[in-house]
Amino acid sequence: MIRFNFKALSACALSTALAATVSTVLLPMTPAVAQVRVLPDFTDLVEQVGPSVVNIRTLEKISPRSAPGGQFDPDMLEFFRRFGLPIPNIPNGPRQSPPPGHGQQPNQEEQPRGVGSGFILTSDGMIMTNAHVVDGADEVIVTLTDKREFKAKIIGADKRSDVAVVKIEATGLPAVKVGDVSRLKVGEWVMAIGSPFGLENSVTAGIVSAKQRDTGDYLPFIQTDVAINPGNSGGPLINMRGEVVGINSQIYSRSGGSMGISFSIPMDEAVRVSEQLRATGRVTRGRIGVQIEQVTKEVAETNGLGTPYGALVRGVETGGPADKAGVEAGDIIIKFDGKKVEKSSDLPRMVGGTKPGVKSNLTVFRRGASKDLTVTIAEIEAEKTAAKTPEKTPKESKMAQAMGLELSDLTDAVKKELKIKGGVQVNAASGAAARAGLRQGDVILSVANVAVASVAGFEKIVADLDKSKPVNILYRRGDWAQYTVIRFNP
Repeated sequence: MIRFNFKALSACALSTALAATVSTVLLPMTPAVAQVRVLPDFTDLVEQVGPSVVNIRTLEKISPRSAPGGQFDPDMLEFFRRFGLPIPNIPNGPRQSPPPGHGQQPNQEEQPRGVGSGFILTSDGMIMTNAHVVDGADEVIVTLTDKREFKAKIIGADKRSDVAVVKIEATGLPAVKVGDVSRLKVGEWVMAIGSPFGLENSVTAGIVSAKQRDTGDYLPFIQTDVAINPGNSGGPLINMRGEVVGINSQIYSRSGGSMGISFSIPMDEAVRVSEQLRATGRVTRGRIGVQIEQVTKEVAETNGLGTPYGALVRGVETGGPADKAGVEAGDIIIKFDGKKVEKSSDLPRMVGGTKPGVKSNLTVFRRGASKDLTVTIAEIEAEKTAAKTPEKTPKESKMAQAMGLELSDLTDAVKKELKIKGGVQVNAASGAAARAGLRQGDVILSVANVAVASVAGFEKIVADLDKSKPVNILYRRGDWAQYTVIRFNP
């Protein structure tokens, strides 16, 4: 115990002694102070990566009569040209007559289309940018940080991934270092360099907000809060090691400017695309011929899957790779080449990244059991137009009417044409059936995993169902067998 002679202590000394005593007693009970990190300094990164970032201007050859610039006076046109801004197109706007002294314009003239960014991928002049930056351009001008300008050749552009590669004739250029996207963490500091609104070499910074953000069919985007604006497109997203981990591609905005949500193409995906563009000028992707959607809790429960995951097959292309492999509408694809399909958007990326002609393994969940199938990957092509099935006289069906359906039996000729053994045709769909996506001309093949042979058979199957639960429907539309779920009480 600590004792004091209060008579011998002055007020000041007493106060000091008490403070020391309290400090001594309470100090061990004070919680540990959280480690404070100093905010990052980006100056070294800018010096390191800045020379590898380029400004990209695109030009378009247009006729003066159809030029959008014909709607503005020459001073306004000069403003847009001087600052490298795209000239607004107002088809119904008032046209200005050329002022006196302006001579006859040539048959064609080059007008600025837009401004974007890019970065040097190789020292011999390969430059990566967005496909939408160079799309439709007749001429591409690349400006380096040392103010040298080059006319660039478009090597290839892929609209699906929004990646493009252009080439300038130069050597000894400062190429970027490509980073490992798998090491990127949410909350990590990142930096962007680009030309927002034509303002070259603008630097902005922020953190990674999310990874694997689904905003496209073939790419899981990196989401950040880095300020990205029009003109930043195609520029690099850089980590604190000075490595490029993404290509700035999209923003979420209600105003056209930055609102703190931006998306970048992961560099590993971009490199794979660029390698194909540099080799062949185009990107080849795989397909298996299925229509898919997310597996909901209801679908998982009605199929006995339990936890909702995988990709629900809503439709199978007749004669397509999946059809030949034995995939059926209503199957849930849970694995592709041994890799788990967590969500439906995973499957197009897995299949699309597989070379056409390769045999891959599919694991499907069908009627309570898993089944392995082998599918030969085909090359992506335009979807076929569904054929229309002939209409038939409807038959009375109370159960069908309760679902919003008018049905009729199929003739033997129609069954032969569609290469099916049974089914009933939809003559009209409303209510619950319409909400489920059914429409006139569809052919219902099964209900609740039970094959339908006729309207009478449909009536019997539906009569035995629990109307408080959703029921799955397998149907045919044109060349596609498809799958949906009807809810009696939405």
